[in-house]
Amino acid sequence: MGTLLALMNLSSQALQADQTALDVTSNNVANQNTVGYTRESVTFQTSDAVTVGGVVAGGVSTGAAPVSQRDRVLEQRVQQQTQAQAQSSAVETALQQVQSVFGLSSTATSASSTALGTATDGFFSALSLLASNPADTATRQGVLSAANTLASSFNSASSQMAQIASGLDQQVKSDVGQVNTLTKSIASLNGQISSLSSNKDAGVLENQRQAAIAQLSQYIGLDQVSTEGNGISLTTSNGTLLVGGTSSYSLSVTQIGGTTHVLAEPSAQDITSSVTGGQLGGTLYARTQLLPNFNTTLDTMANGIAAQVNTQSTLGVDEYGSTGQSLFTIPSGIAGTSGIISVAINDPLKIAAAATGQGSTGNTNAQWLATLGTANIVGGTTASGYYSSLLGAIGSATVGATTDNAAQQASLTQLTTQRDALSGVSLDQEAANLTQYQRSYQAAAKVFSVVDSIMASALNLGVTTSVA
Repeated sequence: MGTLLALMNLSSQALQADQTALDVTSNNVANQNTVGYTRESVTFQTSDAVTVGGVVAGGVSTGAAPVSQRDRVLEQRVQQQTQAQAQSSAVETALQQVQSVFGLSSTATSASSTALGTATDGFFSALSLLASNPADTATRQGVLSAANTLASSFNSASSQMAQIASGLDQQVKSDVGQVNTLTKSIASLNGQISSLSSNKDAGVLENQRQAAIAQLSQYIGLDQVSTEGNGISLTTSNGTLLVGGTSSYSLSVTQIGGTTHVLAEPSAQDITSSVTGGQLGGTLYARTQLLPNFNTTLDTMANGIAAQVNTQSTLGVDEYGSTGQSLFTIPSGIAGTSGIISVAINDPLKIAAAATGQGSTGNTNAQWLATLGTANIVGGTTASGYYSSLLGAIGSATVGATTDNAAQQASLTQLTTQRDALSGVSLDQEAANLTQYQRSYQAAAKVFSVVDSIMASALNLGVTTSVA
Protein backbone atom coordinates (compact mmCIF):
# COMPACT_ATOMS: atom_id res chain seq x y z
CA MET A 1 0.00 0.00 0.00
CA GLY A 2 2.90 2.30 0.68
CA THR A 3 3.96 2.10 -2.93
CA LEU A 4 0.43 2.78 -4.16
CA LEU A 5 0.08 5.78 -1.82
CA ALA A 6 3.39 7.16 -3.05
CA LEU A 7 2.28 6.70 -6.66
CA MET A 8 -1.04 8.40 -5.94
CA ASN A 9 0.77 11.30 -4.30
CA LEU A 10 3.11 11.59 -7.27
CA SER A 11 0.25 11.65 -9.77
CA SER A 12 -1.70 14.13 -7.60
CA GLN A 13 1.24 16.53 -7.55
CA ALA A 14 1.66 16.12 -11.30
CA LEU A 15 -1.99 17.01 -11.79
CA GLN A 16 -1.63 20.13 -9.68
CA ALA A 17 1.57 21.18 -11.47
CA ASP A 18 0.04 20.63 -14.91
CA GLN A 19 -3.10 22.53 -13.92
CA THR A 20 -0.95 25.47 -12.81
CA ALA A 21 0.92 25.37 -16.11
CA LEU A 22 -2.38 25.29 -18.02
CA ASP A 23 -3.67 28.27 -16.02
CA VAL A 24 -0.48 30.27 -16.76
CA THR A 25 -0.76 29.42 -20.46
CA SER A 26 -4.39 30.52 -20.49
CA ASN A 27 -3.46 33.76 -18.77
CA ASN A 28 -0.71 34.43 -21.33
CA VAL A 29 -3.11 33.96 -24.23
CA ALA A 30 -5.75 36.16 -22.60
CA ASN A 31 -3.20 38.99 -22.18
CA GLN A 32 -1.55 38.74 -25.58
CA ASN A 33 -2.70 42.27 -26.48
CA THR A 34 -2.41 43.80 -23.01
CA VAL A 35 0.04 46.70 -23.11
CA GLY A 36 3.04 46.08 -20.85
CA TYR A 37 2.19 42.43 -20.15
CA THR A 38 5.19 40.15 -19.72
CA ARG A 39 4.86 36.49 -20.60
CA GLU A 40 4.85 34.18 -17.59
CA SER A 41 6.12 30.62 -17.38
CA VAL A 42 6.31 27.84 -14.83
CA THR A 43 9.43 26.04 -13.76
CA PHE A 44 8.87 22.40 -12.97
CA GLN A 45 10.99 21.24 -10.04
CA THR A 46 11.31 18.19 -7.83
CA SER A 47 9.27 18.33 -4.64
CA ASP A 48 10.82 17.54 -1.32
CA ALA A 49 10.96 13.73 -0.83
CA VAL A 50 8.92 12.14 1.96
CA THR A 51 8.92 8.56 3.33
CA VAL A 52 5.61 6.72 3.30
CA GLY A 53 5.57 3.16 4.66
CA GLY A 54 9.28 2.82 4.13
CA VAL A 55 9.00 4.00 0.53
CA VAL A 56 10.56 7.33 -0.52
CA ALA A 57 8.03 9.40 -2.47
CA GLY A 58 8.84 12.59 -4.42
CA GLY A 59 6.89 14.43 -7.05
CA VAL A 60 6.85 17.64 -9.03
CA SER A 61 5.81 21.23 -8.33
CA THR A 62 5.90 24.60 -10.10
CA GLY A 63 7.19 26.70 -7.26
CA ALA A 64 5.33 29.39 -5.38
CA ALA A 65 4.34 31.51 -8.40
CA PRO A 66 4.85 31.84 -12.16
CA VAL A 67 7.97 33.71 -13.29
CA SER A 68 7.79 36.70 -15.64
CA GLN A 69 10.14 36.35 -18.59
CA ARG A 70 11.91 39.69 -18.53
CA ASP A 71 15.42 40.93 -19.24
CA ARG A 72 15.97 44.07 -17.19
CA VAL A 73 19.00 45.17 -19.20
CA LEU A 74 17.11 44.81 -22.48
CA GLU A 75 14.12 46.65 -21.03
CA GLN A 76 16.35 49.57 -20.06
CA ARG A 77 17.87 49.64 -23.55
CA VAL A 78 14.37 49.85 -25.02
CA GLN A 79 13.53 52.68 -22.63
CA GLN A 80 16.70 54.59 -23.53
CA GLN A 81 16.05 54.18 -27.23
CA THR A 82 12.46 55.31 -26.71
CA GLN A 83 13.82 58.50 -25.14
CA ALA A 84 16.12 59.14 -28.11
CA GLN A 85 13.40 58.46 -30.67
CA ALA A 86 10.84 60.66 -28.92
CA GLN A 87 13.31 63.54 -28.75
CA SER A 88 14.24 63.32 -32.43
CA SER A 89 10.55 63.11 -33.36
CA ALA A 90 9.74 66.28 -31.39
CA VAL A 91 12.61 68.16 -33.04
CA GLU A 92 11.55 66.97 -36.50
CA THR A 93 7.97 68.09 -35.91
CA ALA A 94 9.05 71.56 -34.76
CA LEU A 95 11.35 72.01 -37.75
CA GLN A 96 8.62 70.93 -40.16
CA GLN A 97 6.44 73.67 -38.71
CA VAL A 98 9.24 76.20 -39.26
CA GLN A 99 9.57 75.00 -42.83
CA SER A 100 5.90 75.67 -43.45
CA VAL A 101 6.31 79.26 -42.21
CA PHE A 102 8.75 79.98 -45.01
CA GLY A 103 6.96 77.90 -47.61
CA LEU A 104 9.65 75.27 -47.86
CA SER A 105 8.92 71.76 -49.02
CA SER A 106 10.66 68.85 -50.72
CA THR A 107 9.86 70.47 -54.10
CA ALA A 108 10.22 74.15 -53.21
CA THR A 109 13.48 75.10 -51.51
CA SER A 110 14.70 78.24 -53.31
CA ALA A 111 14.35 81.71 -51.80
CA SER A 112 12.59 83.10 -54.87
CA SER A 113 9.76 80.60 -54.49
CA THR A 114 8.85 81.71 -50.95
CA ALA A 115 6.62 84.62 -49.92
CA LEU A 116 9.35 86.56 -48.15
CA GLY A 117 11.84 85.93 -50.93
CA THR A 118 9.35 87.13 -53.54
CA ALA A 119 8.56 90.22 -51.45
CA THR A 120 12.26 91.07 -51.10
CA ASP A 121 12.90 90.73 -54.84
CA GLY A 122 9.73 92.71 -55.59
CA PHE A 123 10.79 95.59 -53.34
CA PHE A 124 14.18 96.07 -54.99
CA SER A 125 12.60 95.65 -58.43
CA ALA A 126 10.20 98.49 -57.56
CA LEU A 127 13.19 100.68 -56.60
CA SER A 128 14.80 99.90 -59.97
CA LEU A 129 11.61 101.01 -61.73
CA LEU A 130 11.64 104.19 -59.64
CA ALA A 131 15.18 104.95 -60.83
CA SER A 132 13.94 104.69 -64.41
CA ASN A 133 10.89 106.88 -63.93
CA PRO A 134 11.18 108.97 -60.72
CA ALA A 135 8.52 111.50 -61.69
CA ASP A 136 5.76 108.90 -62.17
CA THR A 137 3.38 108.88 -59.21
CA ALA A 138 2.14 105.36 -59.99
CA THR A 139 5.73 104.07 -59.92
CA ARG A 140 6.29 105.78 -56.58
CA GLN A 141 3.09 104.22 -55.26
CA GLY A 142 4.40 100.88 -56.46
CA VAL A 143 7.45 101.34 -54.24
CA LEU A 144 5.25 101.95 -51.20
CA SER A 145 3.10 98.91 -52.04
CA ALA A 146 6.20 96.74 -52.41
CA ALA A 147 7.59 98.10 -49.13
CA ASN A 148 4.31 97.30 -47.36
CA THR A 149 4.32 93.81 -48.84
CA LEU A 150 7.89 93.26 -47.61
CA ALA A 151 7.08 94.54 -44.11
CA SER A 152 3.92 92.40 -43.99
CA SER A 153 5.91 89.34 -45.06
CA PHE A 154 8.37 89.90 -42.22
CA ASN A 155 5.48 90.49 -39.78
CA SER A 156 3.71 87.32 -40.93
CA ALA A 157 6.83 85.17 -40.62
CA SER A 158 7.53 86.59 -37.16
CA SER A 159 3.93 86.04 -36.05
CA GLN A 160 3.93 82.43 -37.25
CA MET A 161 7.24 81.77 -35.52
CA ALA A 162 5.73 83.21 -32.32
CA GLN A 163 2.77 80.85 -32.71
CA ILE A 164 5.14 77.90 -33.03
CA ALA A 165 6.96 79.07 -29.90
CA SER A 166 3.66 79.37 -28.03
CA GLY A 167 2.67 75.89 -29.15
CA LEU A 168 5.98 74.51 -27.92
CA ASP A 169 5.49 76.27 -24.58
CA GLN A 170 2.11 74.58 -24.24
CA GLN A 171 3.67 71.25 -25.19
CA VAL A 172 6.27 71.66 -22.44
CA LYS A 173 3.50 72.25 -19.89
CA SER A 174 1.61 69.20 -21.10
CA ASP A 175 4.71 67.01 -21.05
CA VAL A 176 5.63 68.12 -17.53
CA GLY A 177 2.10 67.27 -16.39
CA GLN A 178 2.41 63.78 -17.87
CA VAL A 179 5.82 63.31 -16.23
CA ASN A 180 4.44 64.26 -12.82
CA THR A 181 1.46 61.91 -13.17
CA LEU A 182 3.66 58.98 -14.16
CA THR A 183 6.30 59.53 -11.46
CA LYS A 184 3.58 59.54 -8.80
CA SER A 185 2.22 56.27 -10.19
CA ILE A 186 5.69 54.68 -10.24
CA ALA A 187 6.38 55.74 -6.66
CA SER A 188 3.06 54.22 -5.57
CA LEU A 189 3.85 50.96 -7.38
CA ASN A 190 7.26 50.91 -5.70
CA GLY A 191 5.47 50.87 -2.36
CA GLN A 192 3.07 48.11 -3.35
CA ILE A 193 5.84 45.94 -4.79
CA SER A 194 8.03 46.43 -1.74
CA SER A 195 5.28 45.36 0.64
CA LEU A 196 4.00 42.41 -1.40
CA SER A 197 6.99 41.09 -3.31
CA SER A 198 10.22 42.59 -2.05
CA ASN A 199 12.49 39.65 -2.91
CA LYS A 200 11.08 38.25 -6.15
CA ASP A 201 9.42 39.13 -9.40
CA ALA A 202 6.24 41.10 -8.70
CA GLY A 203 4.29 39.86 -11.72
CA VAL A 204 1.40 42.14 -12.63
CA LEU A 205 2.55 44.97 -10.38
CA GLU A 206 5.98 44.94 -11.97
CA ASN A 207 4.39 44.87 -15.42
CA GLN A 208 2.45 47.98 -14.49
CA ARG A 209 5.57 49.69 -13.21
CA GLN A 210 7.59 48.84 -16.30
CA ALA A 211 4.75 50.03 -18.52
CA ALA A 212 4.67 53.33 -16.62
CA ILE A 213 8.45 53.73 -16.96
CA ALA A 214 8.23 52.93 -20.66
CA GLN A 215 5.55 55.60 -21.04
CA LEU A 216 7.61 58.05 -18.99
CA SER A 217 10.54 57.42 -21.35
CA GLN A 218 8.46 58.94 -24.15
CA TYR A 219 8.42 62.24 -22.27
CA ILE A 220 11.84 62.65 -20.65
CA GLY A 221 15.32 61.15 -20.55
CA LEU A 222 15.81 58.84 -17.57
CA ASP A 223 18.42 56.92 -15.63
CA GLN A 224 17.10 53.91 -13.70
CA VAL A 225 18.66 52.26 -10.65
CA SER A 226 17.34 49.19 -8.83
CA THR A 227 17.09 49.64 -5.07
CA GLU A 228 16.39 47.41 -2.08
CA GLY A 229 12.95 45.93 -1.65
CA ASN A 230 12.62 45.41 -5.41
CA GLY A 231 12.28 49.18 -5.83
CA ILE A 232 13.41 51.47 -8.62
CA SER A 233 14.92 54.95 -8.39
CA LEU A 234 14.57 57.30 -11.36
CA THR A 235 16.51 60.44 -12.20
CA THR A 236 16.67 62.68 -15.24
CA SER A 237 19.70 62.26 -17.49
CA ASN A 238 21.49 65.00 -15.55
CA GLY A 239 20.82 63.37 -12.17
CA THR A 240 17.75 65.27 -10.95
CA LEU A 241 15.73 62.89 -8.75
CA LEU A 242 12.22 62.08 -9.99
CA VAL A 243 11.39 58.93 -8.01
CA GLY A 244 13.06 57.65 -4.88
CA GLY A 245 11.37 54.74 -3.15
CA THR A 246 7.76 55.68 -2.47
CA SER A 247 8.40 59.41 -3.01
CA SER A 248 8.08 61.30 -6.27
CA TYR A 249 9.49 64.76 -7.01
CA SER A 250 7.44 66.92 -9.33
CA LEU A 251 8.60 69.26 -12.08
CA SER A 252 7.02 72.66 -12.65
CA VAL A 253 6.94 75.23 -15.43
CA THR A 254 7.50 78.97 -15.26
CA GLN A 255 8.05 81.86 -17.67
CA ILE A 256 11.37 83.69 -17.51
CA GLY A 257 11.96 86.45 -20.04
CA GLY A 258 9.10 85.19 -22.18
CA THR A 259 10.55 81.69 -22.39
CA THR A 260 9.29 78.57 -20.66
CA HIS A 261 11.62 77.10 -18.04
CA VAL A 262 11.38 73.79 -16.19
CA LEU A 263 12.03 73.69 -12.44
CA ALA A 264 12.63 70.66 -10.23
CA GLU A 265 11.56 70.05 -6.64
CA PRO A 266 12.36 70.48 -3.85
CA SER A 267 14.53 73.58 -4.39
CA ALA A 268 12.95 74.86 -7.65
CA GLN A 269 16.23 74.24 -9.48
CA ASP A 270 16.15 75.37 -13.12
CA ILE A 271 16.96 72.27 -15.18
CA THR A 272 15.78 73.58 -18.58
CA SER A 273 19.17 73.47 -20.25
CA SER A 274 20.01 70.00 -18.94
CA VAL A 275 16.80 68.17 -19.82
CA THR A 276 17.48 65.76 -22.66
CA GLY A 277 15.65 62.81 -24.12
CA GLY A 278 11.97 62.22 -24.62
CA GLN A 279 9.43 64.56 -26.10
CA LEU A 280 10.15 67.14 -23.38
CA GLY A 281 13.87 67.18 -24.20
CA GLY A 282 13.20 67.59 -27.92
CA THR A 283 10.59 70.29 -27.40
CA LEU A 284 12.84 72.28 -25.07
CA TYR A 285 15.72 72.02 -27.54
CA ALA A 286 13.54 73.33 -30.37
CA ARG A 287 12.08 76.08 -28.19
CA THR A 288 15.23 77.36 -26.50
CA GLN A 289 17.84 76.83 -29.22
CA LEU A 290 16.50 76.29 -32.72
CA LEU A 291 13.69 78.86 -32.80
CA PRO A 292 15.68 81.70 -31.18
CA ASN A 293 18.47 81.20 -33.75
CA PHE A 294 16.03 81.35 -36.66
CA ASN A 295 14.27 84.37 -35.16
CA THR A 296 17.57 86.20 -34.74
CA THR A 297 18.46 85.53 -38.36
CA LEU A 298 15.06 86.78 -39.51
CA ASP A 299 15.36 89.92 -37.37
CA THR A 300 18.88 90.56 -38.68
CA MET A 301 17.65 90.36 -42.26
CA ALA A 302 14.72 92.71 -41.63
CA ASN A 303 16.91 95.18 -39.74
CA GLY A 304 19.71 95.06 -42.32
CA ILE A 305 17.40 95.86 -45.25
CA ALA A 306 15.43 98.54 -43.41
CA ALA A 307 18.46 100.26 -41.87
CA GLN A 308 20.36 100.50 -45.18
CA VAL A 309 17.28 101.73 -47.07
CA ASN A 310 16.57 104.29 -44.33
CA THR A 311 20.15 105.55 -44.35
CA GLN A 312 20.16 105.99 -48.12
CA SER A 313 16.71 107.60 -48.11
CA THR A 314 17.81 110.31 -45.68
CA LEU A 315 20.63 111.25 -48.08
CA GLY A 316 18.18 112.12 -50.86
CA VAL A 317 15.49 114.66 -51.64
CA ASP A 318 11.80 113.97 -52.10
CA GLU A 319 9.52 115.41 -54.76
CA TYR A 320 8.62 118.32 -52.48
CA GLY A 321 12.28 119.31 -52.40
CA SER A 322 12.63 118.32 -48.74
CA THR A 323 15.33 116.11 -47.24
CA GLY A 324 14.33 112.47 -47.45
CA GLN A 325 13.07 110.58 -44.43
CA SER A 326 13.27 106.95 -43.36
CA LEU A 327 11.12 104.59 -45.41
CA PHE A 328 10.73 102.00 -42.64
CA THR A 329 10.00 102.14 -38.92
CA ILE A 330 12.21 99.75 -36.95
CA PRO A 331 13.35 99.41 -33.32
CA SER A 332 16.66 100.76 -32.08
CA GLY A 333 18.10 97.24 -31.80
CA ILE A 334 17.95 94.15 -33.99
CA ALA A 335 15.81 91.99 -31.71
CA GLY A 336 12.15 91.96 -32.70
CA THR A 337 12.63 93.88 -35.95
CA SER A 338 10.78 91.36 -38.13
CA GLY A 339 7.73 91.56 -35.90
CA ILE A 340 7.31 95.35 -35.83
CA ILE A 341 8.86 96.61 -39.07
CA SER A 342 6.41 98.89 -40.94
CA VAL A 343 6.40 101.54 -43.67
CA ALA A 344 6.96 105.00 -42.19
CA ILE A 345 5.39 107.13 -44.97
CA ASN A 346 2.20 106.88 -46.97
CA ASP A 347 2.72 109.76 -49.42
CA PRO A 348 4.51 108.49 -52.57
CA LEU A 349 5.87 111.97 -53.24
CA LYS A 350 7.91 111.76 -50.04
CA ILE A 351 10.11 109.01 -51.43
CA ALA A 352 13.57 110.53 -51.78
CA ALA A 353 14.46 109.58 -55.37
CA ALA A 354 16.63 112.60 -56.13
CA ALA A 355 20.06 113.38 -54.78
CA THR A 356 20.95 116.61 -53.00
CA GLY A 357 21.46 119.35 -55.58
CA GLN A 358 19.24 117.68 -58.17
CA GLY A 359 15.76 118.77 -59.02
CA SER A 360 12.90 117.11 -57.24
CA THR A 361 12.47 114.73 -60.18
CA GLY A 362 16.07 113.51 -60.13
CA ASN A 363 16.83 109.79 -59.88
CA THR A 364 20.36 109.48 -58.48
CA ASN A 365 19.27 108.51 -54.98
CA ALA A 366 16.72 106.07 -56.43
CA GLN A 367 19.58 104.43 -58.34
CA TRP A 368 21.57 104.10 -55.12
CA LEU A 369 18.52 102.63 -53.40
CA ALA A 370 18.12 100.11 -56.23
CA THR A 371 21.76 99.00 -55.95
CA LEU A 372 21.08 97.89 -52.35
CA GLY A 373 19.41 94.84 -53.85
CA THR A 374 22.80 93.53 -54.94
CA ALA A 375 24.91 95.11 -52.19
CA ASN A 376 26.22 93.29 -49.11
CA ILE A 377 23.80 94.85 -46.64
CA VAL A 378 23.01 91.92 -44.31
CA GLY A 379 25.67 89.95 -42.48
CA GLY A 380 28.31 90.66 -45.11
CA THR A 381 26.18 89.39 -47.99
CA THR A 382 23.19 90.41 -50.07
CA ALA A 383 19.67 90.30 -48.70
CA SER A 384 18.70 87.46 -51.02
CA GLY A 385 21.93 85.59 -50.25
CA TYR A 386 21.37 85.96 -46.52
CA TYR A 387 17.80 84.74 -46.85
CA SER A 388 18.93 81.78 -48.93
CA SER A 389 21.35 80.89 -46.14
CA LEU A 390 18.49 81.00 -43.61
CA LEU A 391 16.37 78.71 -45.77
CA GLY A 392 19.33 76.41 -46.29
CA ALA A 393 19.89 76.18 -42.55
CA ILE A 394 16.22 75.37 -41.92
CA GLY A 395 16.11 72.81 -44.72
CA SER A 396 19.35 71.17 -43.65
CA ALA A 397 18.26 70.97 -40.02
CA THR A 398 14.92 69.45 -41.01
CA VAL A 399 16.50 66.84 -43.28
CA GLY A 400 18.97 65.98 -40.54
CA ALA A 401 16.18 65.64 -37.96
CA THR A 402 14.14 63.44 -40.30
CA THR A 403 17.11 61.19 -41.02
CA ASP A 404 17.97 60.97 -37.34
CA ASN A 405 14.40 60.14 -36.38
CA ALA A 406 14.23 57.38 -38.99
CA ALA A 407 17.46 55.87 -37.66
CA GLN A 408 16.28 56.12 -34.05
CA GLN A 409 12.97 54.51 -34.95
CA ALA A 410 14.72 51.64 -36.74
CA SER A 411 16.90 50.99 -33.68
CA LEU A 412 13.85 51.15 -31.40
CA THR A 413 11.99 48.67 -33.59
CA GLN A 414 14.93 46.27 -33.51
CA LEU A 415 15.27 46.43 -29.72
CA THR A 416 11.53 46.10 -29.22
CA THR A 417 11.52 43.00 -31.41
CA GLN A 418 14.32 41.49 -29.32
CA ARG A 419 12.47 42.22 -26.08
CA ASP A 420 9.17 40.88 -27.40
CA ALA A 421 10.87 37.68 -28.52
CA LEU A 422 11.62 37.06 -24.85
CA SER A 423 8.79 38.79 -23.02
CA GLY A 424 5.98 38.89 -25.54
CA VAL A 425 3.28 36.26 -25.94
CA SER A 426 3.59 33.99 -28.99
CA LEU A 427 0.36 32.15 -29.74
CA ASP A 428 2.30 29.43 -31.54
CA GLN A 429 4.49 28.81 -28.50
CA GLU A 430 1.54 28.92 -26.15
CA ALA A 431 -0.36 26.44 -28.36
CA ALA A 432 2.60 24.05 -28.20
CA ASN A 433 2.79 24.46 -24.42
CA LEU A 434 -0.94 23.90 -24.10
CA THR A 435 -0.69 20.60 -25.99
CA GLN A 436 2.26 19.47 -23.86
CA TYR A 437 0.58 20.35 -20.56
CA GLN A 438 -2.74 18.76 -21.60
CA ARG A 439 -1.06 15.48 -22.48
CA SER A 440 0.91 15.54 -19.26
CA TYR A 441 -2.28 16.20 -17.32
CA GLN A 442 -4.04 13.33 -19.10
CA ALA A 443 -1.15 11.00 -18.30
CA ALA A 444 -1.13 11.95 -14.65
CA ALA A 445 -4.92 11.56 -14.50
CA LYS A 446 -4.61 8.09 -16.03
CA VAL A 447 -2.03 7.06 -13.42
CA PHE A 448 -4.24 8.43 -10.66
CA SER A 449 -7.24 6.54 -12.04
CA VAL A 450 -5.33 3.26 -12.26
CA VAL A 451 -3.96 3.59 -8.74
CA ASP A 452 -7.41 4.47 -7.44
CA SER A 453 -8.85 1.36 -9.11
CA ILE A 454 -6.12 -0.90 -7.73
CA MET A 455 -6.51 0.47 -4.21
CA ALA A 456 -10.29 0.02 -4.37
CA SER A 457 -9.87 -3.60 -5.43
CA ALA A 458 -7.33 -4.21 -2.68
CA LEU A 459 -9.51 -2.68 0.02
CA ASN A 460 -12.61 -4.59 -1.14
CA LEU A 461 -10.71 -7.90 -1.47
CA GLY A 462 -12.01 -8.21 -4.99
CA VAL A 463 -15.56 -7.12 -4.23
CA THR A 464 -15.78 -4.16 -6.57
CA THR A 465 -19.17 -2.92 -5.36
CA SER A 466 -18.20 -2.36 -1.74
CA VAL A 467 -15.93 0.68 -2.16
CA ALA A 468 -15.87 2.91 -5.22
